Amino acid sequence: MIAAAVIITLLYALSMLFLLYGFFQVQGFSGKNSAPKTHFSIVIPYRDEAENLQELFDSLLKLKYPAEMFEILAVDDASEDKSAELWQDFRKEHPQLNIRLLQNIRKTGSPKKDALSLAISASEYDYILTTDADCVVPQAWLESFSSKIEETGAKVIAAPVALKPEVSKMSFLRGFQEMDILSLQAATIGSFGVDLPFMCNGANFCYSKKAFLEVGGFEGNRNFAGGDDIFLLEKFRQRGLHPVFLKSQEAIVKTSATWSWSGLFSQRVRWAAKAAAYKSHFSKSLGLLVFLMNILLVIVTIGTIAAAFPVWLLSFMFLIKFNVDFFLIYNSAKFFDREPAVKSYFLSSMIYPFFSSWVVINSVFSGFRWKGRAFKK
Repeated sequence: MIAAAVIITLLYALSMLFLLYGFFQVQGFSGKNSAPKTHFSIVIPYRDEAENLQELFDSLLKLKYPAEMFEILAVDDASEDKSAELWQDFRKEHPQLNIRLLQNIRKTGSPKKDALSLAISASEYDYILTTDADCVVPQAWLESFSSKIEETGAKVIAAPVALKPEVSKMSFLRGFQEMDILSLQAATIGSFGVDLPFMCNGANFCYSKKAFLEVGGFEGNRNFAGGDDIFLLEKFRQRGLHPVFLKSQEAIVKTSATWSWSGLFSQRVRWAAKAAAYKSHFSKSLGLLVFLMNILLVIVTIGTIAAAFPVWLLSFMFLIKFNVDFFLIYNSAKFFDREPAVKSYFLSSMIYPFFSSWVVINSVFSGFRWKGRAFKK
């Protein structure tokens, strides 16, 4: 047991350093002040997002891009609040924007994939750009993607996602989430840097409609409630389309934090539930290694308290993980200009192995609830 724990800790450290190397391999990009050339279909599925829509609307109005070069397709997924009414009012108040309002048609076990498929089939332009209704988009969003497309000719582009800034004093729950999303973004960027991309975020994801149709859209993954982004990324890679990452501060989409531990737990279970269906050997191996590292740290912590393991083993495992994770998260925080958030790292690092392990276990053996709906395993 002790030897296995040491080996897994060292393998984990090497894996994180590999991703850190990849993080630095992805060059920063700025597409501001370049001439707009690409037309975009912005797709926004939504369900019960009335409290978040005004922020989204305000950010869409600030886009520095010719209105005739993009359309917005908002897909209502059976909202029970005033979301649909707010979208209708927004369209009436801003006729200069090409806004199309669609009603989702449920066909599969994944409402979001149904909504995305519907919007993509109705879209006018070749480049699809997806985001979520609880997000705000930056002014140079479309400009940055257009420049990246012109420079690289890429058909698939992932881009960064961060939490919206905290208005009041930052709570520990929000700080914990920020450490988590910074680590996920670091791993995402790092995987692109070593040419083994295995993660992206549908809140900021761009791809060619032709490419989407070429890979068969979401066929083969429709029984999973989530994964519209990662499953699609895998299919693009398998077809040899070479996804790229837009590492630009001008392209960062900001999303809402979850305001309860139960909500955060349910969200993470939803994210983890689809992992077993991934086809990437790298992502599966890395996911298993991360789980083993976390669960062993939990076991060794409890065992050390019970005097079943030597103190040096716990110290060794914790210090190795603490330091390699810190380097990854700190460099991610620098890119997102969120270094002050790292003050949450110490306490988060002690809680995270317990939280993460419980999320994975639940994702294997139980379903979850999301947006008022129950999804079975």
